[in-house]
Amino acid sequence: MKGVHVLIAIVGGSVLLLVLGIFLTMDRSKPQVLSANAEAKVVTPTTNYDWGEIRMDNGKVEARFPIKNEGTQPLVLSEAQTSCMCTTATLSFQGKTSPPFGMHAKSAYTLQVPPGQEAELSVIFDPAFHGPNGVGQIDRQVTMATNDPLKPELTFFLKALVTR
Repeated sequence: MKGVHVLIAIVGGSVLLLVLGIFLTMDRSKPQVLSANAEAKVVTPTTNYDWGEIRMDNGKVEARFPIKNEGTQPLVLSEAQTSCMCTTATLSFQGKTSPPFGMHAKSAYTLQVPPGQEAELSVIFDPAFHGPNGVGQIDRQVTMATNDPLKPELTFFLKALVTR
């Protein structure tokens, strides 16, 4: 009977340590709240991309979107998020790239784009992510907040026809 109590204590302690470890390694940073700035002006030539027909076994595909600040004050981009775990995205500016962001939480990463400068959104879609049943038409979105009061949120729309 004493051995059972020891085993229960060991298992219980291990579970407690595991839960504590997960809690301590979670990213609990809160996204920045953006203040609108009438002098920031976001311009995106397009917010739509169609990969057309893509084979599941040909690997990941990428789409790129320029995001320009045509205002006189810095453009702030933050709270980026994708609509599905099969899709990740990054923001790049002057040779530096953000950490990848995905579906489950709005990214705490913030990028400031100076007046007249351009950043780039890169979106990666993995057609094999959902396995053999993940064929057919897909529609994905990437959203992010801006400090442009006329466009407080950007949404990029991506689609494809996934085949085997």
